[in-house]
Amino acid sequence: MSVRQAVAWCNRGGSISAEPRINERIRVPEVRLVGPSGEQVGIVPLAKALELAQEYDLDLVEVAANARPPVCKLMDYGKFKYESAMKAREARKNQAHTVIKEMKLRPKIDPHDYDTKKGHVVRFLKQGDKVKITIMFRGREQSRPELGYRLLQRLAEDVQDLGFIESNPKQDGRNMIMVLGPHKKKTEAMAEAREAQAARKAERLGGAPVSAQDDDEASADLSADSPVDMPAENPEA
Repeated sequence: MSVRQAVAWCNRGGSISAEPRINERIRVPEVRLVGPSGEQVGIVPLAKALELAQEYDLDLVEVAANARPPVCKLMDYGKFKYESAMKAREARKNQAHTVIKEMKLRPKIDPHDYDTKKGHVVRFLKQGDKVKITIMFRGREQSRPELGYRLLQRLAEDVQDLGFIESNPKQDGRNMIMVLGPHKKKTEAMAEAREAQAARKAERLGGAPVSAQDDDEASADLSADSPVDMPAENPEA
């Protein structure tokens, strides 16, 4: 099928399957056959390849359709798809996307609210996320930018064990913005969180600690199957 024919087919509502052709769906006179253990059988007629697939109780799968002749392999296609899906799931679970969270404060924030906001920043940095700190000025507060600057410096010093100033404080209209970056990489934070969850689960069950790598249940909510790029949290002062 040419590119033009493929486009026309899609425009008519058809679709091109990404699945390889298997067994009777293969429509060529001969194939280059690869055995179930990866051994090269050679070029054989399609009928012979299908006969061998039946003898081995396996599927004939086209693995290189553009080759001349196409390359086909004898395999358990159902098992192959399952193992491929598990590998892809594991790869997604180990992916880490750094998220920029946001925290908004007022220049004259009271001590209790400051501690609450700082707690959120600490949590974000522990998770391996960056944090955008925004100081919001209103009315006459705009004439006292040093209040916002001192507050940002104080916050940076309070969390210096977890993060560093990635972007220095700068004025942006009525706001002053600073970005904190985590010392710990996202992947490290995720691994530690999984280990902590596994340890807590083992403690609840009263048994030995369970490895986080083997404990799918403990790590499920931290895998990439769950959305990572969540909307930034903006607890108002």
